Amino acid sequence: MSDTELRNIVEAALLAAGRPLALADLAGLFDEAARPANAELRAVLELLAADYDGRALQLLETASGWRVQVRAQFAPQISRLWPERPQRYSRALLETLALIAYRQPITRGEIEAVRGVAVNPNILRTLTERGWVRVVGQRDVPGRPELLGTTREFLDYFGLKSLDQLPTLGELIAMTELSPQLDLPVSDDADEATVAAGAGTPDTAADALLDDEPGDADDDEIDAAADSKPGLVAAPGDPDL
Repeated sequence: MSDTELRNIVEAALLAAGRPLALADLAGLFDEAARPANAELRAVLELLAADYDGRALQLLETASGWRVQVRAQFAPQISRLWPERPQRYSRALLETLALIAYRQPITRGEIEAVRGVAVNPNILRTLTERGWVRVVGQRDVPGRPELLGTTREFLDYFGLKSLDQLPTLGELIAMTELSPQLDLPVSDDADEATVAAGAGTPDTAADALLDDEPGDADDDEIDAAADSKPGLVAAPGDPDL
């Protein structure tokens, strides 16, 4: 198989998958006799990433693998393909998610101690249903409260390969001073397509964890939650965060 053919197959798979593809997924596209080694696949991915440099598309490695998506600066225009106003999450939910992401593993009681208010059960249910948060164990104290942590889906949604790529405290403070605004998207199942037929606008981690727009729901309430998964269009913001 020629290098060009291998590259075309890998690119076609990334565009058609509608989800991140790991090296094992890409290797599975080929018969065993013609299956490329992981090093060869990585070389192809690096070539594709370089080819997308300066174009509307980018090749991004997340926790679950590689995906092609539209660059962040084009999200305002691309989002007009779905004119419905996206539903929003409350500040209480985003604060809870931020605490779990940065201080995991953490118990519900520890979250309440930091925020100073009780955690609405709907918040944890929404985060669990979205696949962003899961129970990772139990604290070895009386009552053995559950420990909460983020998931691979959380990293994938926010375009992160690992938790090390979360914004630093200094970056978060700077973004808070800028009063960023966030509309988390809601897309139908059909909108889980690739960039060629892509949908949705998944946001950067820092944007999503620091929504500070006036008019959010009260701390003990959450707005209507989305059950669908994000598409493959990056949201406005710094794509390097």
